[in-house]
Amino acid sequence: MASFVPTRADTLEDQRLYTSARLTEVACLDCLATVGVKKNSDHHTSVQWNDDARGHCPEMGRRDRADGRSVHPACPRLVSSIEAAVREGRIPIGAEDGY
Repeated sequence: MASFVPTRADTLEDQRLYTSARLTEVACLDCLATVGVKKNSDHHTSVQWNDDARGHCPEMGRRDRADGRSVHPACPRLVSSIEAAVREGRIPIGAEDGY
């Protein structure tokens, strides 16, 4: 249960900007799982998974069954797909307004 649930409009907008602003959809070139990706720098990549994407990715499914955790190292095939999208210019690099 959340200990803090934001209700102010400016706080909700900050939350939206931090979690979902500038996300670019990227489909894995292997399993076609589609995730939201944001790159604030060359070295910082945020990946937002959803239930549908987790269901498509066999690598994440194996990891979930193996250890029961919800946080894992990145799927190498998805990383390659994200890197390809960056090279193609489909994912902008750099934070905007702190996000």
